[in-house]
Amino acid sequence: SLNAAISACEKGGQWQLALQLLSSMPKLRIAMDTISHNAGISACARGSQWQSALSILGAAQHENLAPSEVTFNAAASACERGDQWQLALKLLTVMPDVALAPNSVTFGAAISGCENCR
Repeated sequence: SLNAAISACEKGGQWQLALQLLSSMPKLRIAMDTISHNAGISACARGSQWQSALSILGAAQHENLAPSEVTFNAAASACERGDQWQLALKLLTVMPDVALAPNSVTFGAAISGCENCR
């Protein structure tokens, strides 16, 4: 499946290819789901592409796909790796709005981002 291919791109550090695969799904009439978005956000996190990660998060919410803890953890990691600690902290405050609670991974990404800002 394309979700598996996107995940493989993430593991291989090929975030650009992961984004291409993700964006090809509507053209191929393959429905995107939370797993698709999570894989794309994780690929962006691996590549420190916080803008793309947050764009995917926004697109998922626009498509009325319910984000999961994994979604926010990956997005927070992307922000942390991109030295965007303020955005990582913002994600912590947004999670309760979608009935999710930050967990140790989310807090860890935010804390690491703050440590990196020194």
